[in-house]
Amino acid sequence: MSNTISFLSGRKEARFIRAVCGNVSKGNWSLLSHTGVTNLFTTTNVTQILLKLSADTTLSWSFYNWAHSLPHYRHSLEPNWTMVHLLTKDGQFMRARGLLEKFALKSLLSSPLVLGPLLNKFPSTNSQVLCWLVIYYSRSSYKDALEVFYVMKSAKIRPDLHACSALLSSLAKEVLSDTAWKVFDDMRQLGVVPNTYIYNSMLHVYFMSGKADSAQRLVTEMDAKQVPFSIISYNILIALYSKKGLHYEALCLQERMKKEGITPDIVTYNSLILGYCKEGRIREALRLFEETRRFGLKPTQVTYTTLIDGYCRANDPDTAIRLMREMESKGGIKPGVVTYNAVIRKLCELQKMKGVNDMLNEMDERGLNPDSWTCNTLINAYCKRGEMGMAFKVRERMVESGLRLDAFTYMAFVNGFCKTRQLDQAREQLFDMTHAGFKPNYSTWSWLVDGYCTQNNPGAVLMIPDELAKGGRVDCKPLYRAFIRRLCKNGFVDHAQKLLGQMLAKGLPGDGLVYTVLAFAYLREGQTSAAIETLNEMVVKNLEISRKIYVSVTSSYENETDLLMCLWAHASKKGLISKRVCRIIQNLQKNQATL
Repeated sequence: MSNTISFLSGRKEARFIRAVCGNVSKGNWSLLSHTGVTNLFTTTNVTQILLKLSADTTLSWSFYNWAHSLPHYRHSLEPNWTMVHLLTKDGQFMRARGLLEKFALKSLLSSPLVLGPLLNKFPSTNSQVLCWLVIYYSRSSYKDALEVFYVMKSAKIRPDLHACSALLSSLAKEVLSDTAWKVFDDMRQLGVVPNTYIYNSMLHVYFMSGKADSAQRLVTEMDAKQVPFSIISYNILIALYSKKGLHYEALCLQERMKKEGITPDIVTYNSLILGYCKEGRIREALRLFEETRRFGLKPTQVTYTTLIDGYCRANDPDTAIRLMREMESKGGIKPGVVTYNAVIRKLCELQKMKGVNDMLNEMDERGLNPDSWTCNTLINAYCKRGEMGMAFKVRERMVESGLRLDAFTYMAFVNGFCKTRQLDQAREQLFDMTHAGFKPNYSTWSWLVDGYCTQNNPGAVLMIPDELAKGGRVDCKPLYRAFIRRLCKNGFVDHAQKLLGQMLAKGLPGDGLVYTVLAFAYLREGQTSAAIETLNEMVVKNLEISRKIYVSVTSSYENETDLLMCLWAHASKKGLISKRVCRIIQNLQKNQATL
């Protein structure tokens, strides 16, 4: 009986679909708009109607839009997906792509569980639609783009070059060089033959991650496969080599460009100039700057700003300011915020605050608003001078302008208050910093601990971890490590031991660095037995003095070589020192014996 009912209802549904298709073909939309009819539409029968009308995609599209306007009906993934493929098959690519992007995020299309089952429906157009998805997701979510790519890989669907380039570019922005290389390799396994654009995307990946050796391997591969270089290829490589200080390699590429008939543009020269300026080699940078003029290239704001920053790095702000004036008078280019920032930074370093104020007034007259970099530079300068009131005024202006405080802002205030011995205010800034979601580094914690130790108040340090832990605002282990190290450095080993007790009571294990520093601090205090006991704890806990720990402790106490050698001798007897560190110590002893 149930089978009969199902059969009859199925026949009824089929008649309904045929009737709707007939009315759509005749343009009888008014007949379809009756409530009794509109309430019968479901995503299943709408999909079937779209397919029935697909001989004329215009009718399918008209019906799709009409159904979308119904008050009690909403397209689900199935009719949306169907319509995209029908439009694609009909060659209406712009319309299909626009529709796809409207529902791609809402439908969680990147998920293999969602996307996988859809691939069987329209095999002839899958490749095009999936490539659009990769391109779309690459703009905002590399993870979604990757998921779609791996769905394509599983289905052995080859992506087009545009999709490949978009995905690799998104991975470059995220500095995911290893992932990008794997994707690049997978693309080739799917039959993609990389062209210049794809190789440029990979070169950009290595530029972003600063991997010059990997980029060079790619260059070798391009040469072997006779893939032509474009000016973009050369500019990416020259920018990378210049950033890494590989000036000879960068200049060799410039010569190769010329031999291949590719004329270096201003972007090429900007990268070369930047490389020299970063290292303070202002003469070489200036020579390249003059070369741009000889070759008829017009310097840009980037060119001038780079050179101005170079003069500032070379401690020549006067020439930098003269060049800034020339930039406008001869080059016809107005300085930007970044240009002013370069000069302001150097003037702040030299504590020429009148010159700084002149620059700020000039920016104001030109309608240029200071950015976070400008404000942080000023805050840092005032904090170093101990002018905390002025620093707070800049901070207030920063907030009023809608600029966000960052980790550097908070660090500047912590340092400033510690220098002026206003330790409660420094602690408050540290608490605000963690509350804002920033993680103080070792130096930041050190300033506060050193301040309390200078005031002979190490007890105040012991209370800070619990106060911070109340709000769950900070990872306690790095904090304890920093506090213990600084208390030991300042000669308060007993307080450091108490902090270790707190740390262990909270279930946070001490590591090799903590115990090594404690052992050394006990030796400094003449408490040899306590030092040996600490080393014994390391043995029990199966801890080791690695190369990293050795370098860290040695650099912290570089003027106490004899005491350090005593520590290493005790630790070596207990088997706590790695073989690599043993070799370093042996070589050091040989060198000392030679001297």
